[in-house]
Amino acid sequence: NERMEEAKASKFNRICVFCGSSQGRKTSYQEAAVELGKVLVSKKIDLVYGGGSIGLMGLVSQAVHDGGRHVLGVIPKTLMPRELTGVTVGEVKAVSNMHQRKAEMARHSDAFIALPG
Repeated sequence: NERMEEAKASKFNRICVFCGSSQGRKTSYQEAAVELGKVLVSKKIDLVYGGGSIGLMGLVSQAVHDGGRHVLGVIPKTLMPRELTGVTVGEVKAVSNMHQRKAEMARHSDAFIALPG
């Protein structure tokens, strides 16, 4: 049983997910974002993402947060009024530009996953 638990656990502690601030045209995109969030939770992996509270970003972050894992959003100050329209979950780190956003996301992550957007 202990081996099964070890097999379920990931060698990654934090994964960065790149995805859009819109829901996308296909409901399958939304379903994939929620499912990915649930998988991260099941493997005890925290989320690093673009910081938005809307679209696919909002769905994946909410799923991870609802599952009790840590969520770190990294967002440029210029995008905050547009991408933070609802309730944010977890920790939000404001940065000065897109380059710094990507650098911070990389610094805090062990691996990357890209969803549509």
